Amino acid sequence: MDIQPKPATVKGPADWFTGDVWIDGIARGEEPSRVRVSAVRFTPSARTAWHSHAVGQTLYVTEGQGLVQSRGGHIQSIRAGDIVRTPADEVHWHGAAPDHFMTHLSITEAVPGDQRPDADWGEHVTDGEYNAR
Repeated sequence: MDIQPKPATVKGPADWFTGDVWIDGIARGEEPSRVRVSAVRFTPSARTAWHSHAVGQTLYVTEGQGLVQSRGGHIQSIRAGDIVRTPADEVHWHGAAPDHFMTHLSITEAVPGDQRPDADWGEHVTDGEYNAR
């Protein structure tokens, strides 16, 4: 058994997020595990940029209300208790609803041998895209 102190909470990078987002790293598996788990807290209207994950992503919403969208799809509402599974290489975004905070656990995997990054980040979601519900 290994008990470690919680790493410091970090502000989400402006290249990846619009608005205020805070990230707590929870798990970063060591080979052979490649799992990465983070708690991500979004302030109202904060959101990710368009992005995809090499091995896909699972989100587990722990509190609040949010929004998710795959490129070309409809914006969908998410709430505490919802589980969102995004397949490998599907471009998408997620974030808080306009009038709610939202926290989710982000569960991803690295690519074996670090052949490519576990996430590919694109352009920011515009206010027009975010509000196109």
